Amino acid sequence: MTSDNTLAGAGPASSTVFGAPCWVSLSTRDLRTAENFYHAVLGWEWRTGKLGDQYRFASVDGVPVAGLSAVESTLPTTVAWTPFFAASSADATVARSQERGGTTAVGPLSFPPGRAALLADRDGAVFGIWEGELVADWEKWRQAAPTFVELHTRNAFDAAIFYGEVLGWASAAPGSCDVQYEDEEVVLRSGGDVVARIHSGAVESAPDPAIRPHWQIHFMVADVEACVRATRDHGGQVLETVSDSTEAVLTDPDGARFVVNAQQ
Repeated sequence: MTSDNTLAGAGPASSTVFGAPCWVSLSTRDLRTAENFYHAVLGWEWRTGKLGDQYRFASVDGVPVAGLSAVESTLPTTVAWTPFFAASSADATVARSQERGGTTAVGPLSFPPGRAALLADRDGAVFGIWEGELVADWEKWRQAAPTFVELHTRNAFDAAIFYGEVLGWASAAPGSCDVQYEDEEVVLRSGGDVVARIHSGAVESAPDPAIRPHWQIHFMVADVEACVRATRDHGGQVLETVSDSTEAVLTDPDGARFVVNAQQ
């Protein structure tokens, strides 16, 4: 473990990738176990930055790619991966979310060199927003650990309207994300790259009340089978695999779910 105070605030401002996913963060009860697990499964190295010992930065070839925060082990807190979306104003984004039926769990709080908030959409899916300097250059982040996020929800169109209005998707703002409907999913692109998908089942299907809406993080990897083996060897679980080894749904030892996909 090394300390690198340059990790926080090393990139351009969040306004340059307006509304796009710009970071992913994991809450966990056991930092050391999580560090060892993700090092084995995804090859990440861990460092401490400006946010203190209770927040770690994962890096690939020196580029920060994800965050890891400690939560109190005695509290009934759900451990999970959370996507953060770039915002030009945290206060305005939180206000728009609340006006449209979303809830605010935390913030906005100042974490120099920026401000963050943790929100939930009107169906309960948790997401974060970030205003300020990005932890790493967005393009370098995308290249170092290719990632996209996927919302599983009851009504993709309703969710797309909520996030579009809150995060400024498909707006006239420079750099805003493009939204399209493709193969029964809402697809979000930033600079031509797919960065998020919203899925709720077949277009003719009624909303499924049994679905617990949630964001899911997908990491693109060179070898899905190697990730599956490492997950089993280091205390995680394999929930689902695709027969051609192009995708696997995994959990870490603390139960946080994520997906690995084969790089195209």
